[in-house]
Amino acid sequence: MALTTFTRRGLAMLAGVGLAALTIGQAAAADPVRIAAVVQSLDTEFNVLWANAANQHPLVKDGTVKLTVLDGRMDALTQSNQFDTAISEKYDAIVFVPVDIDAGNDPVQRAKDAGITVIGSNTLISNTDLYNAYIASNDIEAGKLLAKSVFDKMGGKGNVVIGEGMIGQSAQVQRLQGIEETLKDYPDIKVLEQKTANWSRAEALSLMENWLTAHAGQINGVIGENDEIAIGALEAIKAHGLDPKTIPVAGVDGVTDALLAVKRGEMMSTLQDADAQAQGAIDLALAAKQPDYKPQAKVWDVNGGKLAWEGGKQQHYSVPWIPVTLDNVDALLSMRKTQ
Repeated sequence: MALTTFTRRGLAMLAGVGLAALTIGQAAAADPVRIAAVVQSLDTEFNVLWANAANQHPLVKDGTVKLTVLDGRMDALTQSNQFDTAISEKYDAIVFVPVDIDAGNDPVQRAKDAGITVIGSNTLISNTDLYNAYIASNDIEAGKLLAKSVFDKMGGKGNVVIGEGMIGQSAQVQRLQGIEETLKDYPDIKVLEQKTANWSRAEALSLMENWLTAHAGQINGVIGENDEIAIGALEAIKAHGLDPKTIPVAGVDGVTDALLAVKRGEMMSTLQDADAQAQGAIDLALAAKQPDYKPQAKVWDVNGGKLAWEGGKQQHYSVPWIPVTLDNVDALLSMRKTQ
């Protein structure tokens, strides 16, 4: 519970920043590299974890890099305006976590035309060729992991409901693709309901309450395209007096409440590595400006080299997913305490 309280307090503080810049890195530097990070929303725990991870990059901490995090408020127009600000203020680089897969193309093109390096992180734009480089996890794979974990717990048959993310975001598009591809391998699984919950726990709770009423006793599994959706569905299941261990629920991200629910045996989750995505993006931004740059983050060439630096010359870097299990959940929670 202490972990959850800490997270909520952090979210509230960051949400209050609004469109004002949150400057990370207090050490003075003669001519620091100025990087703007345009993120989706500081009202979401994953984006806060991403920003906290960026804060821990060694060159941000020592002042070599001055990182400014801008809250996109889950609005593509807000993010576009933030790009214009970064362009007019002549930032050296922009790290982008886009709200919309298509609407993000134009601001990236404007930055590119202005000679500013743009690194993609976490979610993507549709024209990834515009990026100097991008680092993310494979969301099609995430959709497959989600679906398979639930379908297998269901014994390969029964009725499932799907809570989707915000329509038009790359994670929503690609995770749904992975779910639909996996459905083809499970002919005895039927989708009863499928609707967006906009990555929101509250919206997912309301959706699930309606679905449990409309399909009383018929829902055998729940797929949430992120952990917030899965947790909202889990809360509705409990509120209806149902045993969550009898209805498999799965999500993605590894937010704190999801880790705790996995520990209780109430849901399944897959961790999305915010450290690798955020700190890796900063290293890639610096590599684009400095040909002989050596990465400073500790996220590279670990886990058997699954995230290999390769000289910082690749355009696409794929961060491995980490399934959350009873064997690793305590270690993951312990790491969260330090963030």
